[in-house]
Amino acid sequence: MLKGIPTVINPDLLKILMEMGHGDTLVIGDGNFPAAANAKRLVRCDGQTVPEMLNAILKLFPLDTPDMKPACVMQTAPNMERPPVWAEFEQIIADYEQGGRELTEIERFSFYEEAKKAYAIVSTGETALYANITIKKGVVI
Repeated sequence: MLKGIPTVINPDLLKILMEMGHGDTLVIGDGNFPAAANAKRLVRCDGQTVPEMLNAILKLFPLDTPDMKPACVMQTAPNMERPPVWAEFEQIIADYEQGGRELTEIERFSFYEEAKKAYAIVSTGETALYANITIKKGVVI
């Protein structure tokens, strides 16, 4: 065991977070996200929610600069209300990033294409719909 590492961060995920460099992207996917079909590297965290994982990860690295769109979510279907989980994402990000970061919405199939390019995908057991987020690692100083 290590001190200061959130318990939801398993050894495989910790290794990936350490390997990632500035500008690398990580996807945290909900339980419906086709993670295995799209991942270069897959980490399973089935018992966790996306907000839990986002909170734990942001304790360990900063997001990239705002102009790099460091936090992106999958755009909802037409006429669908904004998913409540997005407010949770924004609050978690604001807790770690001075001034917060605006979530960028990406069209569903474009989001899948971005996920294929991501350094890794974290697959969770999240049941909320549209609870997928990409985060871009910033510079650790």
